[in-house]
Amino acid sequence: MTGAWTVFRKELADALRDRRTLMTVLLSAVAMGPLVLMLISTLVARVEKQAEAREVVVQGIAQAPTLRNYLERQTYTVREAPADYEQQLAQNRLGDPVVVVPKDFEADLHQGEVPTVEVVSSSSNQRADSGQQRILNLLQGFSREQAVLRLLVRGVSPALLQAVDVQGRDLGSPAARAMRLTGMLPFFVLMAVLYGALNAALDTTAGERERGSLEPLLTTPATRMGLVVGKWGAVAAVAMLIALLSSLSFLSGQWLLRSETLAANFQYGWPEALTFLAVLLPLAASLSALLMAIAIRCKTFKEAQAGASVLLLGVSLLPMMSMIDQDGERPWHLWVPALAQSTLMNRVLRGDPLGWGDWAITAVIGLALTAACLAYVARQLAKVVAR
Repeated sequence: MTGAWTVFRKELADALRDRRTLMTVLLSAVAMGPLVLMLISTLVARVEKQAEAREVVVQGIAQAPTLRNYLERQTYTVREAPADYEQQLAQNRLGDPVVVVPKDFEADLHQGEVPTVEVVSSSSNQRADSGQQRILNLLQGFSREQAVLRLLVRGVSPALLQAVDVQGRDLGSPAARAMRLTGMLPFFVLMAVLYGALNAALDTTAGERERGSLEPLLTTPATRMGLVVGKWGAVAAVAMLIALLSSLSFLSGQWLLRSETLAANFQYGWPEALTFLAVLLPLAASLSALLMAIAIRCKTFKEAQAGASVLLLGVSLLPMMSMIDQDGERPWHLWVPALAQSTLMNRVLRGDPLGWGDWAITAVIGLALTAACLAYVARQLAKVVAR
């Protein structure tokens, strides 16, 4: 342990000496939470602002006074659509869907026929597409009102059309509703921890091997495992620091929320931050060891980066399985590193209880993976000495 502690201090000093890389990683971890939350809240605030504006863009509203009367009674402002509305929608220059009224709308309505009204939007135009359902609901309300008036004129009770009163009930908590927007936060945290350990792990193995400083280090009295544990400790310390900063960054990030709805539903305090940290620490330890195991076989830093790219791809794809799989969480999710941490962090964001047993599974797997990778690195160092 004395040799391991000496190597740990030496490697940690080397990692801290590269201040430019370290500051880049640390600042990205600190700024990640506020930045991501600000971007999400900006998107939500834009949608809310569009809904609060209560504007309807209509082409041909002059030939539909009945529809105009209904829209104004719903406190909507009617705005005439530009002549080239289709081109503007396709080029994202118009942010509202356009209601197209046919020329014979009013005549068909008075004759009891069913005129066709189009709501024109573009799936490539996110602003217009997000407001399409709101306009459709508004026009459906106009259709129901006209149907009720027609029945009243004929002396028929409109209640006959409603045989069943259907009402929806949402069982999701406010935190669960907010998680539909903040569900990407665990992904950014995982990638921050991974990138935090990447440079340190590659530099302490393949980097030293490329510089020729690894072989002299192996001639010291320290044991092979002592060297490995010391190097791993320095890498894991950097990764755990990133995990700590990333978990805490969302606390200050809530001050930048521009959407009142998201601010009211997103519940992230010190208990959630500490739970995030407890989930991430075993992953930071195992990822550090795994990156060292990948890089120890490489002779150059560039070769190690190419090998680590496979791990980066795997860690980035695993959390997506929970979004692709519509059947929800599976028991085996907790047995897969990175996917397990993403699953547990999503539970925290939803406000679901996190059992000690579930956390213990991820911790044990992380420790087992760490031990296996460190043993592999020690065995590879023995081969370096033999050469």
